[in-house]
Amino acid sequence: MMKCALFLLAALASAPAAAEPPKDPAGWSLVWSDEFDGASLDAAKWKLADNCWGGGNEERQCYTPSPANHRVADGLLSIIARRETHSGPAFPPDQRTTPEKRQATNTKPFTSARLSTDGKAGWLYGKVQVRAKLPQGQGTWPAIWMLPEGWDYGAWAASGEIDIMEAVNLGTPCPTCAGGTENRVLGTIHFGGQPPRNRYIGDETAIPGALDDFHVYEVEWDADGMTWRVDGVDYARRAPHEWHSLGSDAPGAPFDRPFHLILNLAIGGHLPEGRNDGGVDSGGFPKMMQVDWVRVWQKDARAKTPDGGR
Repeated sequence: MMKCALFLLAALASAPAAAEPPKDPAGWSLVWSDEFDGASLDAAKWKLADNCWGGGNEERQCYTPSPANHRVADGLLSIIARRETHSGPAFPPDQRTTPEKRQATNTKPFTSARLSTDGKAGWLYGKVQVRAKLPQGQGTWPAIWMLPEGWDYGAWAASGEIDIMEAVNLGTPCPTCAGGTENRVLGTIHFGGQPPRNRYIGDETAIPGALDDFHVYEVEWDADGMTWRVDGVDYARRAPHEWHSLGSDAPGAPFDRPFHLILNLAIGGHLPEGRNDGGVDSGGFPKMMQVDWVRVWQKDARAKTPDGGR
């Protein structure tokens, strides 16, 4: 009986929270959300990547729109990385600028999914919150991040990038981490110009509590700066004087334009393969990043449309 009770308590601790209508925090209005309560991904809100590019980081996965790599069920979105050889377009659509690039293919040893609101919803300022459970293992790279809708100041990174949450190699040996196990998430901005003139600033913090539990990852962003949080606790702050864009002298550029949201699970790449045990551990697949909900809040009542008021 005691074993059954302990098992039940453990299951309840790792289960998603009961579905409740989100309540507007004081001074904020909910302008966009997905609670993943349906039986399939909402195509009006999300688009799925289909390429074997590697994200510009030599990542080892092909992103596919296949149901094998994403699932909506029981109030959760699951992004599923599998160890399987796959061939697909060598470049994302915006880089297929020549006949050769449009026809080029690539083959990778893993598949996964990358969802974005690109062209469907973007926001200038607000509070973005995502309740998610992250995968563990050497080479795993789950991310919640944002890219500009219009690329008004030029190609990456002149128009900016906001990384709400990145984590690599969770659960692997880490001598500098509390308890000796990798348990950190990162919050970062990228800005400046195109490589090699791109720049970045970031901070990291330990995930509170269990790694195999759900946590809320958040960025709050306005004209005065950005604040990163995990489970409502601040751990990083950036101010406009810390960033710039070579594409504009406007104060606040490049983070003064609407950005869209991206959820993905990469396998391998420069960041995870250069940390902890190095490389990619091919055991333990499939790996899953699970998302309970995504919520976007804004203070400005004039910007309540799903596209950020553009």
